[in-house]
Amino acid sequence: MAARIDHLVTSGTFALDGGTWDVDNNVWIVGDDTEAIVVDAAHDADAIAAALGGRRLVAIVSTHAHNDHIDAAPALAARTGAPILLHGDDLPLWKRTHPERSPDGELTDGQVITVAGTELTVLHTPGHAPGAVCLYAPGLGTVFTGDTLFQGGPGATGRSFSDFPTIVDSIRDRLLTLPPETVVRTGHGDSTTIGAEAPHLDEWIARGH
Repeated sequence: MAARIDHLVTSGTFALDGGTWDVDNNVWIVGDDTEAIVVDAAHDADAIAAALGGRRLVAIVSTHAHNDHIDAAPALAARTGAPILLHGDDLPLWKRTHPERSPDGELTDGQVITVAGTELTVLHTPGHAPGAVCLYAPGLGTVFTGDTLFQGGPGATGRSFSDFPTIVDSIRDRLLTLPPETVVRTGHGDSTTIGAEAPHLDEWIARGH
């Protein structure tokens, strides 16, 4: 059976630099009826486990370590036995949320994660966070961008650990080079496509945020 993409939205808070914001997060599940991976275990381990059903969870892949994307990861890992994977450059952020629990494995640029016969390639895309990654699944015609690229522009870079010129370089060099029909599945809000976002790069740079 071919892999499919399941989607749920969980709600909670994002906290950084002394502020707290209510947020809705996209949680993506990629797999078939037997096995799956979770992209960003946000807020609600019970809801994510329910969406998995009886499937074996191969890995919990974190696109970055802002608390709203990883807060439910340890609970989901404990429940399923799946390893939590994170890029090493985001460990300082991770430790702010989970000081007593380290990720189980490190994501590296170019690494390939295979689930249900589908390959997802890790693209290191720093800027929103130092260890931010996207997951490109050409067989599914999609890229999971976390908070690197949204419908309408780059992820936020106004807080600690983030940098606007870096995220622009990441998007230009790693994402806008993908086929234009590639569906962009984001960490928050609606999906878009590479082709819909690519023409606006100069506009984003002019805005400077």
